[in-house]
Amino acid sequence: MQNYPLFKQLSLDGEAGLEPFDAPSLVGESLVFVSGDPLGERFRVRYFRDTTKNLIARAWFGPGTAGPPGHAHGGSIAAIFDEVLGLAAWAAGYSVVVGNLNISFRQMLPLETVVEIESRIVSVDGRKIMVHGRITGGKNAVYAEADCLCITLADHF
Repeated sequence: MQNYPLFKQLSLDGEAGLEPFDAPSLVGESLVFVSGDPLGERFRVRYFRDTTKNLIARAWFGPGTAGPPGHAHGGSIAAIFDEVLGLAAWAAGYSVVVGNLNISFRQMLPLETVVEIESRIVSVDGRKIMVHGRITGGKNAVYAEADCLCITLADHF
């Protein structure tokens, strides 16, 4: 894929009241698949915490996430939900893997769009952590919502 120099000026800064969150320091190299290239042509992601300590991601879906003409592929949306919702559980103090991810696609997400991925822990039942998330954009657009069952690791690695 060719280089897109105009994208280098892209801003993923958070709104006032959002605190930057250093996700790589929490989980290390496991973020490389989705958010590992801050100047990449697929995803660009920055993490924050809101005032209630929920994890918020600001993400850009670049040309490397293309599916239907001019829009993000559903698999790219699933990949970002997997990372953000699993990371939300880690940020809440649970060492997890994603066991099940259910996504409801609400409308097509245009390429080269900056969106916000909200997350919140819904419940904790033994080793099961339920996390809900949604991808939103300008003009109150909701692109997708997801429910994620995370399973705590028996032995933290």
